Amino acid sequence: MSEGLKKVYIETLGCQMNKSDSERIYGILSHFNYIPCEDENEADFCVVNTCSIRKLSEDKAYSKLGVWGKIKKERPLKIGICGCVAQQEGENLLKRFPYVDLVFGTQNIYELPQLFNNEGRICAVRENPIKENDFNIIRSKSLNAWLPIIEGCNNFCSYCVVPYTRGRERSREPQRIINEAKSILKQGFREITLLGQNVDSYGKDLPDKPTLAYLLRQIDALEGDFRIRFTTSYPTDITDELIDTVKNSKKICECFHIPMQSGSDRVLKAMNRRYDRKTYGEIVKKIRDNIKDVTITSDFIAGFPSETREEFEMTLSAFDEFELDYSNTAAYSPRPKTPAAKWVDKYVDENEKKERLAILNDKVKEMSLKSNEKYVGRVLEVLVESYKNGKFEGRTRNNKVVHIEANDINVGDFVDVKITKASTWCLFGEYKN
Repeated sequence: MSEGLKKVYIETLGCQMNKSDSERIYGILSHFNYIPCEDENEADFCVVNTCSIRKLSEDKAYSKLGVWGKIKKERPLKIGICGCVAQQEGENLLKRFPYVDLVFGTQNIYELPQLFNNEGRICAVRENPIKENDFNIIRSKSLNAWLPIIEGCNNFCSYCVVPYTRGRERSREPQRIINEAKSILKQGFREITLLGQNVDSYGKDLPDKPTLAYLLRQIDALEGDFRIRFTTSYPTDITDELIDTVKNSKKICECFHIPMQSGSDRVLKAMNRRYDRKTYGEIVKKIRDNIKDVTITSDFIAGFPSETREEFEMTLSAFDEFELDYSNTAAYSPRPKTPAAKWVDKYVDENEKKERLAILNDKVKEMSLKSNEKYVGRVLEVLVESYKNGKFEGRTRNNKVVHIEANDINVGDFVDVKITKASTWCLFGEYKN
Protein backbone atom coordinates (compact mmCIF):
# COMPACT_ATOMS: atom_id res chain seq x y z
CA MET A 1 0.00 0.00 0.00
CA SER A 2 1.30 3.48 -0.89
CA GLU A 3 2.70 5.51 1.99
CA GLY A 4 0.03 7.45 3.85
CA LEU A 5 -2.92 5.51 2.46
CA LYS A 6 -5.45 3.98 4.83
CA LYS A 7 -8.24 1.48 4.24
CA VAL A 8 -11.96 2.01 4.75
CA TYR A 9 -14.62 -0.69 4.85
CA ILE A 10 -18.33 0.19 4.51
CA GLU A 11 -21.05 -2.31 5.41
CA THR A 12 -24.08 -1.14 3.43
CA LEU A 13 -27.54 -2.21 4.55
CA GLY A 14 -30.89 -1.45 2.91
CA CYS A 15 -31.93 0.15 -0.34
CA GLN A 16 -30.19 1.26 -3.52
CA MET A 17 -30.06 4.83 -2.18
CA ASN A 18 -27.86 3.60 0.67
CA LYS A 19 -25.62 1.85 -1.85
CA SER A 20 -25.33 5.09 -3.80
CA ASP A 21 -24.57 7.01 -0.59
CA SER A 22 -21.78 4.55 0.22
CA GLU A 23 -20.23 5.18 -3.19
CA ARG A 24 -20.23 8.88 -2.42
CA ILE A 25 -18.77 8.32 1.05
CA TYR A 26 -15.94 6.23 -0.44
CA GLY A 27 -15.31 9.07 -2.89
CA ILE A 28 -15.21 11.77 -0.21
CA LEU A 29 -12.90 9.68 1.97
CA SER A 30 -10.54 9.24 -0.99
CA HIS A 31 -9.69 12.94 -0.55
CA PHE A 32 -8.33 11.95 2.90
CA ASN A 33 -6.15 9.14 1.50
CA TYR A 34 -8.60 6.36 2.33
CA ILE A 35 -9.02 3.55 -0.19
CA PRO A 36 -11.88 1.01 -0.17
CA CYS A 37 -11.22 -2.50 1.08
CA GLU A 38 -13.39 -5.61 1.14
CA ASP A 39 -12.21 -7.04 4.46
CA GLU A 40 -13.22 -5.35 7.70
CA ASN A 41 -10.29 -7.03 9.46
CA GLU A 42 -7.86 -5.02 7.31
CA ALA A 43 -9.60 -1.66 7.64
CA ASP A 44 -8.42 1.43 9.52
CA PHE A 45 -11.95 2.86 9.40
CA CYS A 46 -15.15 0.80 9.46
CA VAL A 47 -18.54 2.36 8.70
CA VAL A 48 -21.98 0.80 8.79
CA ASN A 49 -24.43 2.57 6.48
CA THR A 50 -27.77 1.76 8.04
CA CYS A 51 -31.39 1.14 7.10
CA SER A 52 -34.27 1.60 9.54
CA ILE A 53 -37.18 0.47 7.38
CA ARG A 54 -37.54 -2.59 9.64
CA LYS A 55 -36.27 -3.46 13.10
CA LEU A 56 -34.29 -6.39 11.70
CA SER A 57 -32.18 -3.96 9.68
CA GLU A 58 -31.43 -1.92 12.81
CA ASP A 59 -30.44 -5.05 14.72
CA LYS A 60 -28.02 -6.05 11.94
CA ALA A 61 -26.32 -2.65 12.22
CA TYR A 62 -25.97 -2.88 15.99
CA SER A 63 -24.57 -6.40 15.72
CA LYS A 64 -21.93 -5.18 13.26
CA LEU A 65 -20.92 -2.37 15.64
CA GLY A 66 -20.47 -4.98 18.39
CA VAL A 67 -18.11 -7.01 16.20
CA TRP A 68 -16.04 -3.94 15.42
CA GLY A 69 -15.96 -2.95 19.10
CA LYS A 70 -14.19 -6.25 19.84
CA ILE A 71 -11.71 -5.67 17.01
CA LYS A 72 -10.99 -2.19 18.38
CA LYS A 73 -9.81 -3.76 21.67
CA GLU A 74 -7.09 -5.57 19.73
CA ARG A 75 -5.84 -2.77 17.45
CA PRO A 76 -6.45 0.87 16.48
CA LEU A 77 -9.72 1.25 14.58
CA LYS A 78 -11.99 4.19 13.81
CA ILE A 79 -15.71 3.24 13.82
CA GLY A 80 -18.57 5.17 12.23
CA ILE A 81 -22.29 4.75 11.73
CA CYS A 82 -24.34 6.66 9.16
CA GLY A 83 -27.58 6.41 7.23
CA CYS A 84 -31.16 6.23 8.46
CA VAL A 85 -30.52 4.73 11.92
CA ALA A 86 -27.90 7.41 12.57
CA GLN A 87 -30.39 10.10 11.50
CA GLN A 88 -33.04 8.54 13.72
CA GLU A 89 -31.01 7.87 16.89
CA GLY A 90 -28.30 10.55 16.83
CA GLU A 91 -26.51 11.09 20.17
CA ASN A 92 -28.09 7.94 21.64
CA LEU A 93 -25.70 5.90 19.51
CA LEU A 94 -22.63 7.50 21.13
CA LYS A 95 -24.08 6.70 24.55
CA ARG A 96 -25.04 3.14 23.67
CA PHE A 97 -21.80 2.27 21.84
CA PRO A 98 -18.83 3.90 23.62
CA TYR A 99 -16.40 2.60 20.99
CA VAL A 100 -18.13 4.46 18.12
CA ASP A 101 -16.18 7.55 16.98
CA LEU A 102 -18.46 9.14 14.40
CA VAL A 103 -22.22 9.32 13.89
CA PHE A 104 -23.50 11.20 10.84
CA GLY A 105 -26.99 11.35 9.38
CA THR A 106 -28.40 11.11 5.87
CA GLN A 107 -28.19 14.91 5.47
CA ASN A 108 -24.53 15.12 6.53
CA ILE A 109 -22.62 13.16 3.88
CA TYR A 110 -21.15 16.27 2.25
CA GLU A 111 -20.12 17.54 5.71
CA LEU A 112 -17.64 14.68 6.11
CA PRO A 113 -14.59 16.84 5.25
CA GLN A 114 -15.36 19.18 8.16
CA LEU A 115 -16.16 16.29 10.50
CA PHE A 116 -12.81 14.65 9.76
CA ASN A 117 -11.00 17.78 10.87
CA ASN A 118 -12.57 17.61 14.34
CA GLU A 119 -11.17 15.65 17.25
CA GLY A 120 -13.00 13.42 19.70
CA ARG A 121 -16.25 11.53 19.31
CA ILE A 122 -18.67 13.34 17.01
CA CYS A 123 -22.39 13.20 16.29
CA ALA A 124 -23.60 15.22 13.30
CA VAL A 125 -27.28 14.90 12.47
CA ARG A 126 -28.94 17.69 10.51
CA GLU A 127 -32.58 18.30 9.68
CA ASN A 128 -31.58 20.19 6.53
CA PRO A 129 -29.05 18.76 4.06
CA ILE A 130 -25.60 20.13 3.40
CA LYS A 131 -25.30 21.51 -0.14
CA GLU A 132 -23.99 18.96 -2.62
CA ASN A 133 -20.31 19.25 -3.54
CA ASP A 134 -18.25 17.88 -6.43
CA PHE A 135 -16.28 15.17 -4.67
CA ASN A 136 -15.14 11.88 -6.19
CA ILE A 137 -17.63 9.03 -6.48
CA ILE A 138 -16.11 5.56 -6.22
CA ARG A 139 -18.73 3.32 -7.80
CA SER A 140 -19.18 -0.41 -7.32
CA LYS A 141 -17.48 -2.59 -9.89
CA SER A 142 -20.46 -3.61 -12.01
CA LEU A 143 -22.21 -2.67 -15.24
CA ASN A 144 -24.96 -0.72 -13.50
CA ALA A 145 -24.48 2.71 -11.94
CA TRP A 146 -26.83 4.24 -9.36
CA LEU A 147 -27.77 7.84 -10.08
CA PRO A 148 -29.87 9.52 -7.37
CA ILE A 149 -32.17 12.25 -8.70
CA ILE A 150 -34.47 12.93 -5.73
CA GLU A 151 -34.25 12.13 -2.04
CA GLY A 152 -36.84 12.13 0.73
CA CYS A 153 -40.59 11.69 0.82
CA ASN A 154 -43.63 13.93 1.39
CA ASN A 155 -46.25 11.19 1.66
CA PHE A 156 -46.04 10.22 5.36
CA CYS A 157 -47.51 6.75 4.99
CA SER A 158 -48.53 5.70 8.48
CA TYR A 159 -46.05 2.77 8.65
CA CYS A 160 -43.01 4.41 7.03
CA VAL A 161 -40.02 6.04 8.69
CA VAL A 162 -38.50 7.50 5.48
CA PRO A 163 -39.86 11.08 5.86
CA TYR A 164 -38.27 11.17 9.32
CA THR A 165 -34.90 9.74 8.30
CA ARG A 166 -34.52 11.08 4.74
CA GLY A 167 -36.52 14.30 5.11
CA ARG A 168 -38.83 15.97 2.62
CA GLU A 169 -38.48 15.53 -1.14
CA ARG A 170 -35.48 17.31 -2.64
CA SER A 171 -34.74 17.09 -6.36
CA ARG A 172 -31.26 17.53 -7.80
CA GLU A 173 -30.78 20.04 -10.60
CA PRO A 174 -31.30 18.46 -14.05
CA GLN A 175 -27.97 19.59 -15.47
CA ARG A 176 -26.05 18.14 -12.53
CA ILE A 177 -27.81 14.80 -13.08
CA ILE A 178 -27.16 14.85 -16.84
CA ASN A 179 -23.49 15.69 -16.29
CA GLU A 180 -23.20 12.79 -13.86
CA ALA A 181 -24.86 10.49 -16.40
CA LYS A 182 -22.27 11.53 -19.00
CA SER A 183 -19.49 10.79 -16.52
CA ILE A 184 -20.99 7.37 -15.78
CA LEU A 185 -21.03 6.49 -19.48
CA LYS A 186 -17.43 7.65 -19.93
CA GLN A 187 -16.46 5.21 -17.18
CA GLY A 188 -17.89 2.35 -19.25
CA PHE A 189 -21.09 1.54 -17.37
CA ARG A 190 -23.81 -0.07 -19.47
CA GLU A 191 -26.84 0.76 -17.33
CA ILE A 192 -27.91 3.82 -15.38
CA THR A 193 -30.58 3.50 -12.69
CA LEU A 194 -32.24 6.75 -11.61
CA LEU A 195 -33.02 6.58 -7.90
CA GLY A 196 -35.53 8.17 -5.58
CA GLN A 197 -37.76 7.16 -2.71
CA ASN A 198 -40.49 8.53 -5.01
CA VAL A 199 -38.64 8.81 -8.29
CA ASP A 200 -41.66 9.99 -10.29
CA SER A 201 -42.13 12.96 -7.93
CA TYR A 202 -38.93 14.38 -9.42
CA GLY A 203 -38.89 18.10 -10.14
CA LYS A 204 -42.00 19.21 -8.25
CA ASP A 205 -39.85 21.24 -5.85
CA LEU A 206 -37.68 22.87 -8.56
CA PRO A 207 -38.43 26.29 -10.12
CA ASP A 208 -39.07 25.10 -13.67
CA LYS A 209 -40.88 21.89 -12.56
CA PRO A 210 -38.89 19.49 -14.78
CA THR A 211 -40.47 16.02 -14.77
CA LEU A 212 -39.01 12.55 -14.57
CA ALA A 213 -40.16 12.06 -18.18
CA TYR A 214 -38.19 15.15 -19.25
CA LEU A 215 -35.08 13.91 -17.45
CA LEU A 216 -35.41 10.45 -18.97
CA ARG A 217 -35.64 11.92 -22.46
CA GLN A 218 -32.48 13.98 -21.90
CA ILE A 219 -30.51 10.93 -20.80
CA ASP A 220 -32.06 8.75 -23.52
CA ALA A 221 -30.67 11.22 -26.07
CA LEU A 222 -27.06 10.80 -24.87
CA GLU A 223 -24.74 8.96 -27.23
CA GLY A 224 -23.80 5.37 -26.52
CA ASP A 225 -25.22 1.87 -26.23
CA PHE A 226 -26.68 1.65 -22.76
CA ARG A 227 -29.89 1.14 -20.78
CA ILE A 228 -31.83 3.36 -18.37
CA ARG A 229 -33.90 2.21 -15.40
CA PHE A 230 -35.72 4.12 -12.66
CA THR A 231 -37.07 3.22 -9.21
CA THR A 232 -39.22 3.54 -7.05
CA SER A 233 -42.55 4.84 -8.40
CA TYR A 234 -45.49 6.04 -6.33
CA PRO A 235 -48.65 4.84 -8.13
CA THR A 236 -50.55 8.12 -8.51
CA ASP A 237 -47.42 10.04 -9.57
CA ILE A 238 -47.09 7.94 -12.75
CA THR A 239 -48.20 10.26 -15.56
CA ASP A 240 -49.26 9.70 -19.15
CA GLU A 241 -46.14 11.63 -20.14
CA LEU A 242 -43.96 9.12 -18.27
CA ILE A 243 -45.70 6.12 -19.84
CA ASP A 244 -45.37 7.64 -23.33
CA THR A 245 -41.70 8.43 -22.73
CA VAL A 246 -40.91 4.84 -21.76
CA LYS A 247 -42.94 3.55 -24.72
CA ASN A 248 -41.21 5.74 -27.30
CA SER A 249 -37.64 5.64 -26.01
CA LYS A 250 -34.74 3.56 -27.24
CA LYS A 251 -32.86 3.01 -24.01
CA ILE A 252 -35.41 3.19 -21.16
CA CYS A 253 -36.21 -0.31 -19.91
CA GLU A 254 -39.74 -1.67 -19.81
CA CYS A 255 -40.16 -2.16 -16.09
CA PHE A 256 -42.01 -0.29 -13.35
CA HIS A 257 -41.66 -0.92 -9.62
CA ILE A 258 -44.96 0.27 -8.13
CA PRO A 259 -45.51 -0.57 -4.44
CA MET A 260 -49.17 -1.35 -3.67
CA GLN A 261 -48.70 -2.49 -0.01
CA SER A 262 -52.22 -3.92 0.41
CA GLY A 263 -55.13 -5.10 -1.71
CA SER A 264 -57.70 -3.76 0.76
CA ASP A 265 -59.11 -0.24 0.39
CA ARG A 266 -59.66 0.08 4.14
CA VAL A 267 -56.07 -0.93 4.90
CA LEU A 268 -54.73 1.39 2.17
CA LYS A 269 -56.60 4.26 3.80
CA ALA A 270 -55.19 3.32 7.23
CA MET A 271 -51.75 3.27 5.63
CA ASN A 272 -52.37 6.81 4.31
CA ARG A 273 -51.80 5.69 0.73
CA ARG A 274 -53.33 8.11 -1.80
CA TYR A 275 -55.12 5.56 -3.99
CA ASP A 276 -57.54 2.65 -3.76
CA ARG A 277 -57.46 -0.76 -5.41
CA LYS A 278 -59.42 0.40 -8.45
CA THR A 279 -57.06 3.33 -9.07
CA TYR A 280 -54.00 1.11 -8.75
CA GLY A 281 -55.53 -1.31 -11.26
CA GLU A 282 -56.26 1.49 -13.74
CA ILE A 283 -52.63 2.63 -13.58
CA VAL A 284 -51.33 -0.90 -14.15
CA LYS A 285 -53.72 -1.46 -17.05
CA LYS A 286 -52.70 1.79 -18.72
CA ILE A 287 -49.03 0.79 -18.51
CA ARG A 288 -49.66 -2.72 -19.85
CA ASP A 289 -51.87 -1.43 -22.68
CA ASN A 290 -49.15 0.94 -23.87
CA ILE A 291 -45.85 -0.86 -23.24
CA LYS A 292 -45.16 -4.29 -24.71
CA ASP A 293 -43.52 -6.91 -22.46
CA VAL A 294 -43.50 -4.52 -19.51
CA THR A 295 -42.66 -5.99 -16.12
CA ILE A 296 -44.59 -4.57 -13.15
CA THR A 297 -43.30 -5.36 -9.67
CA SER A 298 -44.60 -4.27 -6.29
CA ASP A 299 -44.21 -4.25 -2.49
CA PHE A 300 -46.64 -5.68 0.07
CA ILE A 301 -46.84 -5.65 3.87
CA ALA A 302 -48.23 -8.65 5.76
CA GLY A 303 -50.00 -8.10 9.08
CA PHE A 304 -50.42 -4.33 9.07
CA PRO A 305 -52.17 -3.27 12.32
CA SER A 306 -55.88 -4.23 12.24
CA GLU A 307 -55.55 -6.15 8.95
CA THR A 308 -58.13 -8.96 9.00
CA ARG A 309 -57.71 -12.34 7.38
CA GLU A 310 -60.26 -11.34 4.76
CA GLU A 311 -58.29 -8.17 3.94
CA PHE A 312 -55.13 -10.25 3.66
CA GLU A 313 -56.93 -12.47 1.14
CA MET A 314 -57.67 -9.28 -0.86
CA THR A 315 -53.92 -8.73 -1.12
CA LEU A 316 -53.44 -12.26 -2.47
CA SER A 317 -56.15 -11.71 -5.07
CA ALA A 318 -54.46 -8.46 -6.19
CA PHE A 319 -51.49 -10.49 -7.45
CA ASP A 320 -53.75 -12.36 -9.85
CA GLU A 321 -55.94 -9.43 -10.83
CA PHE A 322 -53.01 -7.20 -11.78
CA GLU A 323 -50.73 -10.05 -12.98
CA LEU A 324 -47.82 -8.73 -10.93
CA ASP A 325 -44.53 -10.20 -12.11
CA TYR A 326 -42.72 -10.09 -8.78
CA SER A 327 -43.11 -8.42 -5.39
CA ASN A 328 -41.02 -7.63 -2.35
CA THR A 329 -42.74 -8.65 0.88
CA ALA A 330 -42.26 -7.92 4.56
CA ALA A 331 -44.06 -8.51 7.83
CA TYR A 332 -45.19 -5.25 9.42
CA SER A 333 -42.53 -3.79 11.71
CA PRO A 334 -43.38 -0.79 13.94
CA ARG A 335 -41.05 2.14 13.32
CA PRO A 336 -40.27 5.11 15.59
CA LYS A 337 -42.34 8.29 15.09
CA THR A 338 -44.80 6.63 12.69
CA PRO A 339 -48.53 6.75 13.53
CA ALA A 340 -49.03 2.99 13.05
CA ALA A 341 -46.42 2.21 15.71
CA LYS A 342 -48.81 3.66 18.31
CA TRP A 343 -51.66 1.30 17.37
CA VAL A 344 -50.41 -1.39 19.73
CA ASP A 345 -53.91 -2.61 20.54
CA LYS A 346 -54.44 -3.34 16.83
CA TYR A 347 -51.24 -5.31 16.22
CA VAL A 348 -51.69 -8.63 14.42
CA ASP A 349 -50.44 -11.66 16.39
CA GLU A 350 -46.80 -12.42 15.53
CA ASN A 351 -47.47 -16.03 14.58
CA GLU A 352 -50.37 -14.96 12.35
CA LYS A 353 -48.15 -12.31 10.78
CA LYS A 354 -45.44 -14.87 10.01
CA GLU A 355 -48.01 -17.22 8.50
CA ARG A 356 -49.38 -14.48 6.25
CA LEU A 357 -45.87 -13.53 5.14
CA ALA A 358 -45.11 -17.18 4.24
CA ILE A 359 -48.33 -17.36 2.20
CA LEU A 360 -47.43 -14.08 0.48
CA ASN A 361 -44.00 -15.41 -0.41
CA ASP A 362 -45.52 -18.56 -1.89
CA LYS A 363 -47.75 -16.32 -4.02
CA VAL A 364 -44.73 -14.33 -5.18
CA LYS A 365 -43.04 -17.56 -6.30
CA GLU A 366 -46.17 -18.62 -8.18
CA MET A 367 -46.46 -15.28 -9.98
CA SER A 368 -42.75 -15.10 -10.76
CA LEU A 369 -42.81 -18.54 -12.42
CA LYS A 370 -45.98 -17.66 -14.34
CA SER A 371 -44.37 -14.43 -15.56
CA ASN A 372 -41.15 -16.17 -16.61
CA GLU A 373 -42.92 -18.95 -18.50
CA LYS A 374 -44.39 -16.39 -20.92
CA TYR A 375 -40.96 -15.89 -22.48
CA VAL A 376 -40.06 -19.50 -23.29
CA GLY A 377 -39.45 -19.73 -27.04
CA ARG A 378 -38.91 -15.98 -27.40
CA VAL A 379 -35.70 -14.22 -28.42
CA LEU A 380 -34.80 -11.46 -25.94
CA GLU A 381 -32.02 -8.90 -25.74
CA VAL A 382 -29.80 -9.59 -22.75
CA LEU A 383 -27.03 -7.50 -21.21
CA VAL A 384 -24.32 -9.98 -20.15
CA GLU A 385 -23.42 -9.07 -16.57
CA SER A 386 -21.18 -11.86 -15.29
CA TYR A 387 -19.48 -15.19 -15.94
CA LYS A 388 -19.45 -17.76 -13.16
CA ASN A 389 -19.52 -21.53 -12.78
CA GLY A 390 -19.01 -21.94 -16.51
CA LYS A 391 -22.08 -19.92 -17.48
CA PHE A 392 -22.85 -16.37 -18.49
CA GLU A 393 -25.60 -14.47 -16.71
CA GLY A 394 -27.41 -11.31 -17.69
CA ARG A 395 -30.70 -9.41 -17.65
CA THR A 396 -33.36 -8.60 -20.18
CA ARG A 397 -34.66 -5.08 -20.66
CA ASN A 398 -37.63 -5.94 -18.45
CA ASN A 399 -35.30 -7.15 -15.69
CA LYS A 400 -35.48 -10.93 -16.07
CA VAL A 401 -32.33 -12.82 -15.03
CA VAL A 402 -31.09 -15.13 -17.80
CA HIS A 403 -28.48 -17.91 -17.68
CA ILE A 404 -26.90 -18.13 -21.12
CA GLU A 405 -25.32 -21.06 -22.96
CA ALA A 406 -22.57 -19.45 -25.06
CA ASN A 407 -18.85 -19.48 -25.77
CA ASP A 408 -18.08 -16.41 -27.85
CA ILE A 409 -19.63 -13.53 -25.88
CA ASN A 410 -18.19 -11.16 -23.28
CA VAL A 411 -19.39 -9.49 -20.11
CA GLY A 412 -20.81 -6.13 -21.13
CA ASP A 413 -22.19 -7.33 -24.48
CA PHE A 414 -25.79 -6.89 -25.54
CA VAL A 415 -26.77 -10.24 -27.10
CA ASP A 416 -29.91 -11.91 -28.45
CA VAL A 417 -30.82 -15.02 -26.47
CA LYS A 418 -33.47 -17.63 -27.30
CA ILE A 419 -35.22 -18.60 -24.06
CA THR A 420 -35.40 -22.39 -23.70
CA LYS A 421 -36.59 -22.85 -20.11
CA ALA A 422 -38.11 -20.94 -17.21
CA SER A 423 -37.73 -21.43 -13.47
CA THR A 424 -39.15 -19.48 -10.53
CA TRP A 425 -36.44 -16.85 -10.38
CA CYS A 426 -34.70 -16.94 -13.75
CA LEU A 427 -34.73 -17.90 -17.42
CA PHE A 428 -32.37 -20.14 -19.37
CA GLY A 429 -31.41 -19.57 -22.97
CA GLU A 430 -29.03 -19.99 -25.88
CA TYR A 431 -27.04 -17.24 -27.54
CA LYS A 432 -28.33 -16.49 -31.04
CA ASN A 433 -25.29 -15.45 -33.09
